[in-house]
Amino acid sequence: MIRMAVFIGNPGREYKNTRHNIGWMVLDAIPGSDTFNWKKKFNASWTDYFAGTDKIIILKPEIFVNKSGKSVLSAAHFFKIKPEEIIIIHDDLELAFEKIVLKKGGGTGGHNALRSINQHLGTSEYYRLRLGIGRPVYGSVSSFVLGRFSPDEEISLQSFVEKAASGQEDIFSLTVDTALKKYGSTR
Repeated sequence: MIRMAVFIGNPGREYKNTRHNIGWMVLDAIPGSDTFNWKKKFNASWTDYFAGTDKIIILKPEIFVNKSGKSVLSAAHFFKIKPEEIIIIHDDLELAFEKIVLKKGGGTGGHNALRSINQHLGTSEYYRLRLGIGRPVYGSVSSFVLGRFSPDEEISLQSFVEKAASGQEDIFSLTVDTALKKYGSTR
């Protein structure tokens, strides 16, 4: 069962609509998110969310992506949540734009948030909702993930974000095994 959902992004207006912040975009698209009762702790905003009778901690680290593990570990310790009860919602270069994959464990794929989370939790055995942002055709990966979506991507971005948000709702409501069968994939 998922007990904490962590939405990855960078603080600051300059990062608001960048590829690295698609996790925060999905959070904002969850129905009712505009009325969440946010609290501040763990270098993050957090709130209680109910999927039926199950309470889930929604965590939005408000430190840079590459330091996200500090917030995740602090919140997990405070709420006594095990790594296997955590899902991280993040951008993924290794997936084509608009592809969504749920998986448990694995490598970081070069993602600095996952690297930080692995380091702080001491494991990679948590769930990930991987949101495909594609790879740059040319230029640096850093500039790409910190850049805005292309005009062509902007056309379908909102439907992609809404699809990921509705998938998140399902993941909160389903058992993890059922969610993996429905959304899981290797690529």
